[in-house]
Amino acid sequence: MTHAARPVPAPNIGHVPSGSGAAVQAALEGLDRVILGKPRPVRLALACLLARGHLLIEDQPGVGKTTLAHALARTLGLDFRRVQFTADLLPADLLGVSIWDARAGGFQYHPGPVFSQLLLADEINRATPRTQSALLEAMEERTVSEGGVTRPLPEPFFVIATQNPGAFVGTSPLPEAQLDRFLLTVTLGYPDPRAERLLLETGGRAAMARDLPAVLGPAALLAAQREVDDVYAAPALLDYLQLLARATREHPALASGLSPRALLALLAASRAWAFLAGRPMVLPEDVQAVFPALCAHRLPTRDPGARVGEVLARVLAETPIP
Repeated sequence: MTHAARPVPAPNIGHVPSGSGAAVQAALEGLDRVILGKPRPVRLALACLLARGHLLIEDQPGVGKTTLAHALARTLGLDFRRVQFTADLLPADLLGVSIWDARAGGFQYHPGPVFSQLLLADEINRATPRTQSALLEAMEERTVSEGGVTRPLPEPFFVIATQNPGAFVGTSPLPEAQLDRFLLTVTLGYPDPRAERLLLETGGRAAMARDLPAVLGPAALLAAQREVDDVYAAPALLDYLQLLARATREHPALASGLSPRALLALLAASRAWAFLAGRPMVLPEDVQAVFPALCAHRLPTRDPGARVGEVLARVLAETPIP
C-alpha cells in the first residue's frame, strides 16, 4: 500500500556514531554565523561537499555567493584558489601550461590554479564555452591531462562555481554536460529583514569568512565522507528513488528525466543530508530535502516560461512513498 508523499518525521534512532560528526556540526554553526538567515542553502552546500560533489551557486551579484565559498574553504581547512572567469580566460589559465626550459632541455609543466583542494570558479558563465569545458575532466575524473601526461588533482578536490542569471550581459550558458557535473545548485536570495538589519548594524561578512577557524581539515573531511558512504539506504528507500526518477522521465512538463548517474548523485546527496541530521539511515524526507537542488539544473522544462521548481514540487507531491 502506498500513500501520498509528505515529509516523514525522523524516528528516534540516535546519532551517527562519528568521530567527525561534532566537527561537522561546528563547521555548520560557523557557516550560519557568516551567512545570515540562510540555514537551508548553507546546509545544502555542506552536504554537497560531504557527498564528494561540486557546487553551483546561482544568484545575482551581492547576495553572498563568494562569501559562502570563502567560508566553506576556511572552515573545512582546505587549500583554496579563486579564479575570476572572464571572456578572455583561456583553458591554460586554469589547467596550467608546459613551457620550454632551455637549461633542462625540455618542457616544464607549470600547474594552474585547478591544482588546489577547493577551486572557486567565480562568475563561471562569463567565460567562453571552451574555457568552461576545460573543467570537465577535472570535475569528473579529478585529473588534468596536458602534453600527453595525466596528473592527479589533490584530494579532496571540489569546484564551487558562482553563476549570474542568464539574462545578465556578457554571460554564456553552461554546457549541459558541465551542468551535470555539479551535484547541487543553491540559490541564496535576499536576506530576511532581521538578517539584513544585522548586516547593516555589524557590516558585511566577507572579513568574518576569512577569519573563520578551520574546524576540520583534509583528513577529517575525507573521514566524514567515508562515514557518509556508510549511511544506510533501505531497499524501500531505493524503490522511492526509482519512482522519482521514473516520474521525472514521464512528466509532460519536463523535456528529460534523471539519468542513472543523476540517480546515484541523488542517493549520495540524501546520505549526506541524513548524516548532517545525525541519522545512520536515509529517510524519504532526506531525499525530498535535496531533490530540488539536485534536479533544478539538470531537468529543462518543455515550456521555457515554466518554473522548474514548481514542476519538481508537483513531482514530489505526486510520487508515492513505498
